[in-house]
Amino acid sequence: MPEIGISGLIIILVVALLIFGPKRLPEIGKSLGRGMREFKDSVSGKDDDTPELPRPAADDTPPPSG
Repeated sequence: MPEIGISGLIIILVVALLIFGPKRLPEIGKSLGRGMREFKDSVSGKDDDTPELPRPAADDTPPPSG
């Protein structure tokens, strides 16, 4: 894989700034970061969207009738 140095990163940032403009660039960065975070969570098995069901405590059981 080719290595990208500091000068390469600067060129990429300048080209991105020229293509997308200064207003869209932060939005693109946020959406890219959100996508990477969701991908990492899905690969690692985390799923914060599903709510956990509350477990009844041992004291919540009704006494036996009889």
